[in-house]
Amino acid sequence: MRTTTNTPDTPINATPNARRQRPPSSSLVRNLGILAHVDAGKTTVTERILFLTGATHKRGEVHDGTTVTDFDAQERDRGITIFAAAVSCAWDGHRINLIDTPGHVDFADEVERSLRVLDGAVAVFDAVAGVEPQSESVWRQADRYDVPRIAFVNKLDRAGADLDTAVASIRERLHTVPLVVQLPIGREDEFTGVVDLLRMRALLWHPGIDTYETTRIPEALADHAHARRRELEEAVAELHPAAMEEYCTTSTLTTPALRAALRDLTLSGEGVVVLCGSAYRNRGIEPLLEAVVSYLPSPTDVPPVRGTLGDTEQERPADPTAPFAGLAFKVNATATGRLTYVRVYSGTITKGETVMDAGTGRTERIGRILRVQADRHAELDRATAGDIVAVVGLKKASAGTTLCSPAAPLVLEPPAVAASVVSVAVEARRSVDTGRLSSALARLVEEDPSLAVRVDRETGQTVLSGMGELHLEVAVEKIRRAHGIEVSVGRPQVAYRETVVRGVRGLVYRHVKQDGGAGQFAHVVLDVEPLEVQPGPTPTFTFDATVTGGRVPQEYIRAVEAGCRDALTEGPLGGHPVTGLRVTLTDGATHSKDSSEMAFRTAGRLALRTALRAATLQLLEPVVELTATVPEDAVGGVLGDLAARRAHVTNSTTRSGTATLTATVPLSELFGYATRLRSRTQGRGTFTTRPLGYAGVPVGALGR
Repeated sequence: MRTTTNTPDTPINATPNARRQRPPSSSLVRNLGILAHVDAGKTTVTERILFLTGATHKRGEVHDGTTVTDFDAQERDRGITIFAAAVSCAWDGHRINLIDTPGHVDFADEVERSLRVLDGAVAVFDAVAGVEPQSESVWRQADRYDVPRIAFVNKLDRAGADLDTAVASIRERLHTVPLVVQLPIGREDEFTGVVDLLRMRALLWHPGIDTYETTRIPEALADHAHARRRELEEAVAELHPAAMEEYCTTSTLTTPALRAALRDLTLSGEGVVVLCGSAYRNRGIEPLLEAVVSYLPSPTDVPPVRGTLGDTEQERPADPTAPFAGLAFKVNATATGRLTYVRVYSGTITKGETVMDAGTGRTERIGRILRVQADRHAELDRATAGDIVAVVGLKKASAGTTLCSPAAPLVLEPPAVAASVVSVAVEARRSVDTGRLSSALARLVEEDPSLAVRVDRETGQTVLSGMGELHLEVAVEKIRRAHGIEVSVGRPQVAYRETVVRGVRGLVYRHVKQDGGAGQFAHVVLDVEPLEVQPGPTPTFTFDATVTGGRVPQEYIRAVEAGCRDALTEGPLGGHPVTGLRVTLTDGATHSKDSSEMAFRTAGRLALRTALRAATLQLLEPVVELTATVPEDAVGGVLGDLAARRAHVTNSTTRSGTATLTATVPLSELFGYATRLRSRTQGRGTFTTRPLGYAGVPVGALGR
C-alpha cells in the first residue's frame, strides 16, 4: 500500500544540480488542509500521511518534538501547532499539497489564510470529545469559503471513544449530514481495524506492520455492517437525485453509484463523508488518503477563480495556458531569504519570470520556485494552475497580494484579517536595541497580518496587538529567540469599543476659518443614530445623505463621510474606536469661494465628534465562549469562580465523572485564568475559548 514520493528533501539553499520537478496535471492535484480543535490529532494525521506516502522515512511524534510540520522551536516546546505548515507528497499518482493548520483559537487567522487558497479539507475530530469549540469555528471558516470537507474521527483507541457519539455531535453542532462509510472493529484499546461499508470488507492493522490486511467482515459485526450499509444508501438516496432513482428501481445502490454520489455530495457540501481510525497507531490513514483522492476536488473541479479588473468581474480557469493569476497567502522571512507562499489559480510561472502586484501595479521578478516541505524545499522549474508553491525574490508582496501577468492584470479577493482584541506594551530592555526592536516588530507584522503595532500618542509606548494572550506571548518569544532582543512586556489590555445607544438629530455644525487668503467654509446638519447590528463579528458604520436641491455637491458629501470616518477612531468615553452607528447628512450649505473638500472633511469630523458628546454612548468589550472540562467534584468551585468573572453559563453536561461547562465571559476577565483553573481542579481542568464578538460593559464593571 505504501508509495514513494518524487519530492526530495532539499534545503532552501540547494545546489543548482538539485533534481528539478515538473508539476502534474491539475486534475491529479489535491490542495487540502487539516482542520481540527487543538489536541484532536491533526498533526499526527499529517505525519502519518507523510510517512505512508514515502515523503518521510520515520514517523514524527508530537510528544518527541520530531514532527515535520511543527518544525518551529516554540511549536516543539509547547506541543501545539502555531504556524500553518505546507507539505507535499504523492499518492496513487496524485500530488497532494497539504497544509497543517493550527487548532488554537489565538491562531485562527492562520487557518483563515490557508482556507482561502485550499480546494478541500479533512476535519479531524476526537472520538471522545466529538465536536469541540475550535472544531466548530474552523468548520464555519470553511463554510465561508465553500471548501468541501471529509471528516476523520480520530483516537478510537482512547478510553471512552465512541464513533456514533462523535457523529451525532457532527450532525447536531455543525448542522450537516454525516455519511459514515466505516465502522470500527474493536473498542478503545482493542481497536484493530475498520469495516469498509462501500466494498463490505474488513481492514485490519497488526502491530508492527504499516499496511492493512483485507479480510472478511467478522461474523459478530456482519449483521450490523449490513444494516449500516443500508442506512448509508438511504441517506445518500435522500440527497442525490440519481442515487434516488437507482435506489427506487433496485432497492439498493451499487458500489460505483454510491461512490459517485458520495463525491457529488462532498463537492456540493450537502453531505460529509466520515471515516475513522487512530493516527497515533497508524490505523485508518491509507483509507483516508484514498478518500482524499476519491471525494475531494482537484483544482479543475472547483469553479474558476473570480477577480476584478476595474469595475468588471472576470473569471480565470485552472488552465496552465491561461494568463497567470495567483494569490500570496503567507510570507516567511528566513535567514536565507524571503519566502512568499503562492497559490497558482491559472496560468504558469517560471523561474526568472516577471509578475505584477495587481494592487499596486509594481512588477517583481521571481528568482526561484520551490516545492514546500515544511522547513525544507525542492526546487521547481515552473508551477502551473492548481499548484501551491513558495517563491523567492519577491521583496514587497505580502499576504493577500494578487500576483498576475503584467499583460493580464486581475485583482483577487484577499483573505479576511480578524481585528486584534488584546494588546501589550513592549519595549527593549536596552536602549541600544530600540531600533532593532522596531525592525523585528515590522517583520512580525509582515509575516502575520493579524498582529498590529502602533505607538500610543499619550504615553509614547509601542503597543503590540493580537488575537489573544498566547498569540502575543508567541510573538514576543519569537523576537527574543530570532533576534536576540530582551523585551519588557506590559500587562495585557483588551480592545474596547464605543457604540451609540441613543443618538441625536438635526445637529448643526458650521466650520468657518478665515486667516488671510482663501478661507474655509462648510455647513452641515447630521443625524446620528444606533445602527442595527448586522451579522458579523462587530457592528459596522454606515453613512447616508438625504440632501436635496444640490445644496451640498457630491464631492463634498464624500468629504463629509471621510471626516466622519476620521472621527470614529476615538470616542468620547475613553478614546476607543466608535462602532455601530448610522450617520445621515440631512442638509448643508456652501460658500462660492471658501468651500472645499478639506473644509467639509474637517466639518464632518468635528460635527460627528460634537454629536457623539451629545449622544448617549456605551462601552463595548470583547466576549468569548469558554468551554471548560473539569472533574465533577470541582464543578461548584469552578462555577463560583466563573460567576466572579462576570460569566454567563449557557450549558453544562456531565459524562463519566467529567463535567463540560460552557459560558460567555468577557475576555478581560480571563487573563491568568489557566492558573486559577488548575488550582481549582488540582491540575485536572482544561479550557478553550472562541471569540463571539462584542457586548456592553455593565456600569461599574471596570472599576471592580
